[in-house]
Amino acid sequence: MLKRIKYYIATSVWVFLFCVCCFNQSQAQLKAVKIWNKMFNDPDTTKTSKFIAYPTLAYSPETSWEFGVSTLFIYHANKDKNNRLSEIGNFSFVTLEGQYGILFDHALYTDKDKWFALGKLKFLNFPLVYYGIGPDVSGEELAIANANIISIRERLLRKVYGNWYFGLEANYEQLSGISFDWFPGVQPEENIQGQNGYSNLGLGLGLVYDNRHNVLNVRHGLLSEIGYLMYQPAWGSTNRLNTLFLDNRMFFPLQKNNVLAGQFVGQFSQGVVPFNQLSMIGGEMMMRGYYLGRYRDKNMIAAQVEHRWLPFPFSKRLGGAVFAGIGSVSPNLNFNKLLWTAGGGLRILIFPQRDVYTRLDVGLNPDGYGVYLFIGEAF
Repeated sequence: MLKRIKYYIATSVWVFLFCVCCFNQSQAQLKAVKIWNKMFNDPDTTKTSKFIAYPTLAYSPETSWEFGVSTLFIYHANKDKNNRLSEIGNFSFVTLEGQYGILFDHALYTDKDKWFALGKLKFLNFPLVYYGIGPDVSGEELAIANANIISIRERLLRKVYGNWYFGLEANYEQLSGISFDWFPGVQPEENIQGQNGYSNLGLGLGLVYDNRHNVLNVRHGLLSEIGYLMYQPAWGSTNRLNTLFLDNRMFFPLQKNNVLAGQFVGQFSQGVVPFNQLSMIGGEMMMRGYYLGRYRDKNMIAAQVEHRWLPFPFSKRLGGAVFAGIGSVSPNLNFNKLLWTAGGGLRILIFPQRDVYTRLDVGLNPDGYGVYLFIGEAF
């Protein structure tokens, strides 16, 4: 029955689009061109802000069909293009399996770049594929952990000297309504840390060096961050733990429109760490191609390098990139099993005056592959 519903929905969508395209084709083309120019071109170069919204459609075994809306708002503080480009992104979705979520991310600079706010917010009812903990887990999925997820990571930093920023960092993680659906033939694990839910608040400090001008597409610059968070029952945390974050990104222009980018990250935790707050390999940013959480443990290191053509010499809008990365997780600091990933993708220039691209990446690794479609570069 569900397959029939999927088929009918997919067929109806394509029939609807075909009818719209065929009806009054000339007028539709004119309207489409106007909408395209309004959304993706910048005929008025005096504008200091831009907004885009578009629908999304995806499918995965855990969610069935997923329908969503993505938005992006970019601007310069005080309408001054000498200020760094700020961005606010949102993605909202629902699925045929009854799952839903809202995600926000932002990188905000005030006038003269005196203050810097960087954060991600997630509110999800979403399944988490659980493979186990450690670098030597098997390649088989063990369970689906259904949960309500709230994740808020915020940094509020003040410029102290040159491009150095110092300030407060906070992280709130909550999992509730958790249920593990173990796959047939799998012996259920007992005493998984956090399997009954948790609510953890981490407070700490961060030191950042940042001379990037456009966080969505850096052509030259450096970002270096060190952050430390403490989770204590004294301020409402279920668990007592400490986490150290390291993030270093370097960007070098090679030839015209060619950029060589590199990144090294580390996350190191001590104490009682819930399974979904462990350091993880994978996702749309670092170690692309691995499912986020495919490998997880208390400690993680990873590095990647990427060569970008923005755009190709033969095109004004179309570009591409190739990338490779290595990383590992460990219960201690003995990273004796290295994982690798490699891949490439296309870039399409959507905001010419602000040098912002959308990317379609495919990451490959020994465990499989991943496909990612996002606005802005992975790092």
